Amino acid sequence: MNQRFRITRSMQENNAEQAISLDECKHYFASKPDFTYSQVFTVKGSESTMSIDGDFFMWKQGGIEIPFRLYLGDLYVAISSEAIVPKMIEIATDLRADVVEG
Repeated sequence: MNQRFRITRSMQENNAEQAISLDECKHYFASKPDFTYSQVFTVKGSESTMSIDGDFFMWKQGGIEIPFRLYLGDLYVAISSEAIVPKMIEIATDLRADVVEG
């Protein structure tokens, strides 16, 4: 099972811009050539397909797309490979946010 992490500012005190906004994410990820924005994330299984509506910033790493989902002011990502960890930390650092499990 994958671990899920949250990039958040909710742990910080005295931060007027506590929530991570959609506009902020769109601006940030637009400067990253290996990311694309999508309002739907589709998961294809062997017997079914499921679509999830939301704000997803899809990171293309090799032949795989890893979703970073913005939800209620935080970015969520599941760690399915160790290669995701440094990217997650880079994003959190750039957005002046913390990384917490959950």
